[in-house]
Formats: sequence, structure tokens, C-alpha cells
Amino acid sequence: MAEKDDRTTFRISGEVKRVLYENAGNGFAVIKLVTPEGNRVQACGTLAGIQPGQFVELSGVFENHADFGEEFKATGFSVRPELTTEGIRRFLAASVPGVGARTAALIVDRFGEKTPEILQNCPLRISEIPRIGKKKAAEIGRIWKESAGRRDCLIFLQGLGISPAYCARLMAAYGSGAADIVRKNPYRLAEEVSGIGFLRADLIARSLGFSDDSTERLTAAAVYSLNMMVSSGHVCAPRSELESKTAELTGRSPAEAARGVEAALLRGLLRFDREMVYTPRLLQAERRLAAKIALLSRAGEFACRGLDKRKSSSHLSAEQQAAIAAAASRPLSIVTGGPGVGKTTVIGELASLAAAKKLRLQLAAPTGRAAKRLGDAAGLQAKTIPRLLMYDPGTNRFGYNAGNPLDCDLLIVDECSMLDLIIADALFDAVSPGTNVVLVGDADQLPSVGPGRVLADLISSGFFAVTALTQIFRQAAGSTIVANAHRVNRGQAPVLAPGPGAADFYWIDQEDPEKAAEMICRMVSERIPRRFGFDPMEQIQVLVPMNRGTCGTENLNRLLGERLNPGEGGHVACGERVLRCGDRVMQIANNYDKAVFNGDFGRVVSVEAGKRQLSVRFDASRILEYRGEELEQLVPAYAVTIHKSQGSEFPAVVVPLLTQHFVMLQRNLLYTAMTRAKKLLVLIGSRKALDIAVANLRQEPRWSLLPERFKDEMQGKNAIF
Repeated sequence: MAEKDDRTTFRISGEVKRVLYENAGNGFAVIKLVTPEGNRVQACGTLAGIQPGQFVELSGVFENHADFGEEFKATGFSVRPELTTEGIRRFLAASVPGVGARTAALIVDRFGEKTPEILQNCPLRISEIPRIGKKKAAEIGRIWKESAGRRDCLIFLQGLGISPAYCARLMAAYGSGAADIVRKNPYRLAEEVSGIGFLRADLIARSLGFSDDSTERLTAAAVYSLNMMVSSGHVCAPRSELESKTAELTGRSPAEAARGVEAALLRGLLRFDREMVYTPRLLQAERRLAAKIALLSRAGEFACRGLDKRKSSSHLSAEQQAAIAAAASRPLSIVTGGPGVGKTTVIGELASLAAAKKLRLQLAAPTGRAAKRLGDAAGLQAKTIPRLLMYDPGTNRFGYNAGNPLDCDLLIVDECSMLDLIIADALFDAVSPGTNVVLVGDADQLPSVGPGRVLADLISSGFFAVTALTQIFRQAAGSTIVANAHRVNRGQAPVLAPGPGAADFYWIDQEDPEKAAEMICRMVSERIPRRFGFDPMEQIQVLVPMNRGTCGTENLNRLLGERLNPGEGGHVACGERVLRCGDRVMQIANNYDKAVFNGDFGRVVSVEAGKRQLSVRFDASRILEYRGEELEQLVPAYAVTIHKSQGSEFPAVVVPLLTQHFVMLQRNLLYTAMTRAKKLLVLIGSRKALDIAVANLRQEPRWSLLPERFKDEMQGKNAIF
């Protein structure tokens, strides 16, 4: 039957005849069902665990599919535990290996309405049927019982308001025991199941009768609060600050919040060290990184000793020669500076000198695009740090580590402002004493997205050789982009009126967000391609301070997608996102199986909507297929956040800068955006927003004890880890 509700959605019910497709990973399924009136309906959606023979109730909408005709798109479902004799027959035939339609019919004909009771309690009685032995009878009973548990579990979970998609995750994590786990401690879900944070687990717990001041709730809130601080860049937090955040989250008193923090510490979910609270992983990483870097730096013999005595290029500036000398005299050295000051030249010179001395050289960067730029500049292969270390996603381990160090004499790592604590710990864990390490980066850019500020901590510690390049070379000196980026970095307003012959930097006054968004669309789709010849799909990138708002990435991607790509080749929906054939997309998670990494840009070249599958071209020779849950790794990329652009360069960049971006307007954000542009930079916005960004040098502090640990290690006060 079907009835329309007040929100113009429909509810339909009926018996499941067939499961046409099911993705065990994300719970998406396509089913055939028959309503009590005899109507046959094809339905799709997150229908985790539905089996032939079950009677289901679905809510959703009817849609016309290009390939399959009318289809019911389900947004929710429930399962009745009762099965009809016909349903039992279909279930046995479809779900039990070795039991076909004929055998299933014999079982149902023999036991009739008592079949469920026989299958549940006396499965060996099935062997009374000719040609069914006791072994097969026991197997049929086992599968029936397991299925029943799954059905009961799904009914319980959905009764708590858990969506079908999250039911699928819980079943994947805990199997049919998910219901018991949720009953005993729903806060475990926040710790162990991807996507179920404290807030969702708290709603479940409240519906089960857990009190506001239960130890389980306060403990989970403390862990969640620290993890939220880590996601903002902190490595640790003062205990009093964590207790305050926990009290705010739970609405309980500071004393009760302190009880939650203490319980988390006693359980080992959190660790306490030097008046700071850490997650266990970050405490280990911070201690180990400081110790490994100190050990590396104290090495008396290292591969590049005396490297500067070899003949180097005469075109090097005094600063660049100093950077080469630092690498030749210290095991660990740092080269920093803004755009156009010759960091790439130093890397190339070090690579040439290393080759002449027959040293084993490795080049690496945090992201795929940064690694490609480094490799192109040096004329050698460069890898992402995870690929360099042979990360195995199956085991969550690195192939190269302290027990199996990297086989190299000189390691050069570019874009080190992006190094967070976790990846830096893994990198230096795989470097043996005697290896030279040269870190290259712009310390004035945005800090890493992940926890910590490793490059800044290394520089500020004063224990390591740092060469700051400041001289802008002739080939960059004529660039208004470079000149204005350095002005902004010094706290000076950029020169907005282009000088004679300048054609790479433009400012457009526009204070109205709606008009600015429309202007961005015209600039990208018409004006820049017509005047400068840049391809809007491949060479022009919009960089935005934030995701939300009229001039945020979400709205601009929608507007630019409609303008640049009508998507005539089909589309697939991924939650609230739509990916169309021809779309410019970005990978937002490392996928080591596909060898594609967070920040890589691609182009959708084909879509099979019925299979929820599409293909993406990442370069001239690589076309990768994405299906099901993998689609969540892709987002439209006509516009991306400035944070996501780190490590990348684009021929042309357009940046909206408006007062609606107020919370993000900081000098290093603007500076980072400007330094992403290689040939053309267009800023569109209000003078007030620009002035705010240039003047705002304030950066949110990131709690970390890495500088103190460097000091202890370098002065011989070794911490035990």
C-alpha cells in the first residue's frame, strides 16, 4: 500500500521478492517488492540487511530513472519481524547456499506456519525431508538464526532513531551483537564507529535512559572534546581547559566534567604529561619526534659533510650558498622563504651536488601536487611522504620505520609548513642517524591542517640551522603577485592599481556577496579565458576562505558547475553533493590502493548512475573508477578552500575576500592564497575585508610541548618513551 504524508513524501509497504544489488560497505541496495495490492515496485537506498521474504515499510519519493524507469528512492525503512510462508520460502531459496527453490518449497510445504519455529528451535527436523541430511539441516538452521538476529538488531537500532546508513556501519563493525553493545554503552560508538561522534551517541544514550551525569557520558564527552581540539590543530590541552570544554559540551558542572576527564585518564583513553592532556597516539608521537630529531642532529658523521667544497653554480646568491653550506655542515637544516626567493634553485643545486658525489637522494612532499611540483622542478622523481614510507592502509602501518629505515643519504622535503605531528613522526622514525635531512618551506604560510606546527617549532627552537631566503630574483621581481605577496607578509597593503606593463594582479571592488559571486562566475567562465586564454576547467582555480556563505565553496561550486558544465553525461548524488560527468573534482582522502591522494585534482569523464559509479581522469594516462562509498572521497573543485590549496600552484587564481569571511580573515590566509597564483591573481571583494586580513597577524595558539621536548633532548634531559 502507499500513502502520501504531509511532507509530500510517500510510504509504501510490501514483501521483498528479490535483492538486486547490495553494497555491504555503505548499505546501498536495490530491491524488488510486491505491495499487498499486488503492485511490483523497484526501490533503492540505504536498505542495510533487507532479505527476500521480509515485509518492509519504506518512506521516500518516486523518481524516474533514465535506465530503469520509475523507481522508489527510499530515505528510511523498517522491517516487520513476521514472515509469510511465501516469504520464508523465498528467503531460504535466496539466502541459504545449496537450498534452491524446490528444496525451500519442500520445507515450507512440510512445516507450514510452524516453519519459523522449526528453523529456530529444532532445525534437525528438516532432515525428515528426503535428500536433506542432518549436516545441511543444521546449516540451514544456523543461517536462519543469524539472519533473525540481524533483523531483530536492525529493528532495535532503527527504533532508537539511528538512520539506515549508520545501521549499516554498526552492523559492519559489530555484526548481530550491535544491539547488545549499544544497550550496554552507546558511547562506545563515538570511539569506535566512523561518523558517529559524541553528539549522535548521546542522543542514542538518552533514548535508552542513560543519565546526564553518568560516568560513561562524561568520559565520552572528555575524549570527544579533546579530539575536537586536535581537529583545530592542537596536540594537547591544559587539563583545566579540557574540563571547561567538557562541562560546556555536557551542560554539567566543572566538578562533574573533571570526573569525566579523570575516568578517561584511568581507562587509558587519554594521557596526562607535564600538566597537559593528550590522546595516547599524539603523546607518543610528540615524545618520539623530539627524540629522533635530537638523535639525528647529534650525529658526528653524515652523508653531506663537506658537500659545499665541491664546485657549485656561480649564479647562487649569498643566501643560497649559505643554505648549501648549512646542509654540508649539519645533519638537519631548514631553508625557508617566500615566493620568488629561489628555494627551488637551492633544491636543484643540492640534488646536483648529491648526484656528483653519488649520494642516494630522496625527494618528498606532504601532498601529491606538492610532490609533482618538486619533482618537476628538480628533474627527478618525488613522492608523497606516505608513498615514500610505503604506507599500508590495510594495517595502518608504514613499511619504512625505525626497524627498516629509508635507504638514502640525503632526504629533501618540500612544503614543510604542511607537516603535522603525525606525519612528521612517521617520517623521522624512518630516518637513520647519518642521513642528511633538508626541510624546505615557507614558515609564514598557513600551518598544517593536522595537529601541531612542526616547521615553526623547529625554527623557533633555535637548535637547528635555519637559512631564511629574502632576496627576490630578477625573474620574479617583475611580478606584481610576488611583490604584493611580500607586502602582505610584512603587514603592508598590496598595491591595487597595476603599474605600467603589469598584467598578473588585479583587484575588483565589490562589497555585495551576491554580486561578487556572479562576478566570479563571469570572470572564470568568460572574461579570463577570453582575455588571457586560460582554460576555465583546467587552469583557473577559485580559492575561498571558507565553505559556507554566498561566496563559500559550496555555493560557488554549484554556480560554477551550472555555468561551466551542464553535465549532459549523467550524474550521481553523494549525500548533498552532486557529481556530474565533466566536473572538476578533488580527492579529499588518501587512497593508497588507487595511488591518489588528498588534494589531487581530476576530471569526471564518465558516469553510470544506475551503478553509482563514475570514472575520473587524474592525468593524461590515469583514469580511475569510483563506486559506492568511494564516491565520498570526491568533491566538486571549481572552488576550494585556501587551506585545501596548500602545496599547489595554479596558472590563474580568483579569490573572494568579503566581510562575510570575517572569522577567517588573517594575514597568513591571504598570503597563502596569493602565493598559489603562478601567472594571474584576481582578488574580488571589499577594501574593509582586505584591510582586516592584512592587519590581522593574530594566529590561534596551538598547544604543543614539542619546543620544550626539543630543549630537553638537545640538552641531554632525555624523556622516556
